[in-house]
Amino acid sequence: MENLWSPWRMKYVTDNEKPGECIFCSYPKMDDSIENLIVHRGESAYVILNRYPYTSGHAMVVPYLHVASIEELTPEVRAEIMEMVNETLGVLRRVYQPEGFNVGINMGSAAGAGIAEHAHVHIVPRWAGDTNFMSTTGETRVIPEDLRVTYERISAAWEK
Repeated sequence: MENLWSPWRMKYVTDNEKPGECIFCSYPKMDDSIENLIVHRGESAYVILNRYPYTSGHAMVVPYLHVASIEELTPEVRAEIMEMVNETLGVLRRVYQPEGFNVGINMGSAAGAGIAEHAHVHIVPRWAGDTNFMSTTGETRVIPEDLRVTYERISAAWEK
């Protein structure tokens, strides 16, 4: 039997976030670092890496305003979010050269939102064959890059 080493998953298994505390509201109050995973900030939204990514480079664009649905945002904030999605696509293309992307919003727990009370847009780089037997039969994802390395690469590539 072979071992699959994924030490970053322990935080997911033992995560003790305080009930009711929204990380998308508390993280922007911190200085940008590996601790909050914020790689870029705008006026009304920011880009953060997903702490539990589907693939390396999995990022999210998050409004500063705590709302559950994008319908509650002003047209100006929605426009800035979409521009940040576009910028993030460019950064991820330069860093990872993916063959495609999944871009989506899961609004509400029934739609799969992990943090349903704070709207956000996922940007997931994709490659042919990145979903294999590990995902489909083993219900396990293999992330080939440490999150710290991902943070450093994307932070460095962002045009500030």
